Amino acid sequence: MRRVSLVLTLMVACATSTAAQDDDGSSLMERGAQQFLEGLLQEMEPAWRELQDFMDAMGPAMIELMDEVKDWSAYEPPEVLENGDIIIRRKPEEPESAPVPETEAVPTPQIEL
Repeated sequence: MRRVSLVLTLMVACATSTAAQDDDGSSLMERGAQQFLEGLLQEMEPAWRELQDFMDAMGPAMIELMDEVKDWSAYEPPEVLENGDIIIRRKPEEPESAPVPETEAVPTPQIEL
């Protein structure tokens, strides 16, 4: 999340610095791209703040959960119940197939022709 916001910030900073250096030489495409990125950054800012607040609040709990569960492949996908609870069921363990006992060799009766 921080990487994406950093990349967007750097892109806007580069676009604004280029436009500031050469206002007369910038093309319509450059100015359009700059305005697009600035608008995108303004639109995304509240969502980024909410996501940052969520990560600050839930990050430590998520880290503890990741440390506690070693093998995520042993669980079914999360399921949301009607009351809003979220459950994650463990996949049913496959029973180990018992070795089939070998039967004693029974002689096959022979028919005389």
